[in-house]
Parts: sequence; structure tokens; C-alpha cells
Amino acid sequence: MTPPTAVIRHQRPEDLEALSEICLRTGHIGGDARELYRDHDLLPDLFLRPYVALEPDLVRVAEENGRVLGYIVGTADSTAFFRAFRERWLPTVADRHPPPDGPPGTPDEEMRDLLHHAERMLVPEIAALHPAHLHIDLLPGGQGRGLGRRLMEAYLAALRQRGVPGVHLGMDPRNERARAFYERMGFTLLRSPSGAGVIHLGLALDTGG
Repeated sequence: MTPPTAVIRHQRPEDLEALSEICLRTGHIGGDARELYRDHDLLPDLFLRPYVALEPDLVRVAEENGRVLGYIVGTADSTAFFRAFRERWLPTVADRHPPPDGPPGTPDEEMRDLLHHAERMLVPEIAALHPAHLHIDLLPGGQGRGLGRRLMEAYLAALRQRGVPGVHLGMDPRNERARAFYERMGFTLLRSPSGAGVIHLGLALDTGG
């Protein structure tokens, strides 16, 4: 019997619930974040749903036998994205996730604070040469099967079609498996002035120009 074959496709509106669950189940150093955050909408409202809303044409999904196993989301222009995040996305979720009253003291408060200051994730000197950025997540059942590479290749092809010169991502340096994957895809370490706990990797794109 022929093994089932996963497909890489554009996202559909009915995917959002499954994508949100994947975001949460891979949101802590690549592992399950459901026990870490009391509000299970926080991570999707910060790292997934704004991309689906603001950059839907760049979302790619890995599906097998009707089950969504993973996704890649991102933007071709990080500076414009974070401006749209504040102007168009944040007003839709701010009441549900109010900023903390003082310095963040819990994981939920840290994410709520970041949600209200998402532009902290923009590093202008990195975005100048690598204007695009991305988030990619796969459930354990989709890992180690080449789906991450296929998702990444589809996303990078879309960026090249738009003439984007480079792409970057921020990651927790403790996620060694993810870093090894990015390095196999050609990403290299960039200078990361954004603070402790995050490193940035980048990839220059040959757009054929």
C-alpha cells in the first residue's frame, strides 16, 4: 500500500483552528506550551493569526489525509507588517489581552506585554537587508519527514517572486533542533541586538535580478 503523502498548499479559512492549536502545541522551545500559558489564545494572537489576517497570501500549510500537520507564516516587509500590526491587528485583540498593570511577572503577562509592543521584535538593521521574516511550526507527527523543508521552499519561492532580497527569523537558542534545520536551509547567524533569549538567523535570496 502506498504511504499517505502530505501536500503543501495555501491556507483556507477553515484551517485557522488547527493552525492555532499547532501554534500553541509548539510554542515553548518547539514543544507544547499548553501548561505554560493560562490563556491559550495568546500565542496564536501574537505569532499566527496576525499573519493570516495581514499576509494571507504567504501562508502555507502541510496537510495529510485531511489533517493539518504544520504551517509557515510570515511577511515580505517586516517594517510595514509591524506598523499594520499596531494599526489594524492590535485593536481587534487588545481588549481580550490587556497589557499588564506593571512589569510582567508571569508567562501570560510577558506575552501580553509583547503583544502591546510587538514592534520590539523589529530590528531595523536586520530588516534593512533581510526585510522578510517567518514563523514555521510542525507537530511532532510531521517532523523529520521533509515537510519543514517543503514548507520553507514554498515560502521562499513566494518571496523570490516578490523580489524580496532576504529573510530572517528570531528564535530561542535553546531550540537546537530548529536551529540545525535552519542552518541546513542556508540560514546563518546575524547580529542580534534585540536582547537576551533571542538570536536571529538570516538568508539572502537570489531573486534572479
